[in-house]
Amino acid sequence: MTDETPSLARPSSERELFVAFTLLALQGFGGVLAVAQRVLCEQKRWLTREQFVEILAFGQVLPGPNVCNVALMVGDRFFGWRGAFAALAGMMTVPLVIVLAITMAYSHYASNPIVAGALKGMGAVAAGLIVGTALKLMSALRTNPMGIAACAVLMAPAFVSVAILRWPLVWVLLGLGTVACLLAWRRLRAGSAAAAESG
Repeated sequence: MTDETPSLARPSSERELFVAFTLLALQGFGGVLAVAQRVLCEQKRWLTREQFVEILAFGQVLPGPNVCNVALMVGDRFFGWRGAFAALAGMMTVPLVIVLAITMAYSHYASNPIVAGALKGMGAVAAGLIVGTALKLMSALRTNPMGIAACAVLMAPAFVSVAILRWPLVWVLLGLGTVACLLAWRRLRAGSAAAAESG
């Protein structure tokens, strides 16, 4: 991962990280990843899309919520462990208070059909946000060492395994992830060998 890219900005302090991740978390009802990509790459310009995809890929294979892992890695990237703590605290503090308040309200109104219908509608919106983010991040595949065709070939069995066959994600990651890592390593090795020969 490259830390310095000339066209990118960087947060001025841990406080800015905390505020940015707090506001990010408050926009993300039903799924923060869609908002995280827009805020971190387009609004704040702290990361390129490629860097975001790379951080997200690490966040998905590590234990814990993806977006919390992303917050930790982005915070650490700029201010070490203090930045990691500030970003994670921003991601968790205010939403935790809101969730506790909503939980108390939901326990009282859960049987109301209007509340149940509203929650189903929010689920559909969250799914749409995730699909939109995935489509927006597809452009980052152009610079992937495996190439778009290999990514598509691996994406299809991953989708079928998790979404249709309902296999545990950990086994799908171990199986297809290992194949993807080996393929990327092989392509990178071949590319560096070709560069060494031409240089």
